[in-house]
Amino acid sequence: MSLYQDVIIAGFGGQGVMLIGNLLAYAAMGAGKNVTYMPVYGPEMRGGTANCTVVISEDEIGSPLIRRPKSLIIMNRPSLDKFQPMVQDNGVVVINSSLIDEDLADRVRTKPVFVPCNDIADKIGNLRMANMVALGAYTQATGVLPLEAVQKSLEKVIAKHYAHLIPKNADALAAGAEHAARQMETA
Repeated sequence: MSLYQDVIIAGFGGQGVMLIGNLLAYAAMGAGKNVTYMPVYGPEMRGGTANCTVVISEDEIGSPLIRRPKSLIIMNRPSLDKFQPMVQDNGVVVINSSLIDEDLADRVRTKPVFVPCNDIADKIGNLRMANMVALGAYTQATGVLPLEAVQKSLEKVIAKHYAHLIPKNADALAAGAEHAARQMETA
């Protein structure tokens, strides 16, 4: 069976949703997969909800549009409200439990992975890395790509004058993956 995974990544504008979608796409390309990345720009930016879709496959991809995603990365409550009803049965939903009450997750139809992304990023030393924590948890929960492939691709999406932040971003990815792994062990 060939690899196929799709995800909608959603949150407030400014939470780095587009950045981690772009990072996931570069990592998939680096791993030799076919990929589409489609950001949704508009009045959502800087405060409203923003989202992007990423499709990763070993086969050709017919469309970047996703009507019933296999997985979600959800960074805020409005995004959960909007996208959770669309996810396929047994879909993985990575939820930023720093901002979203765990009781709001559909535990019957989906496989929620609760990650206090903001709290973990704050402990690492930069709250703005909550997005990387979420992406690390997603890679662990879905197994779509090795974490190292995502970490290696950081240099493709982080501007050169912020290159000094690449190691901390790699740490945030690893922290998210570790949190998801611990949660999955106890589930």
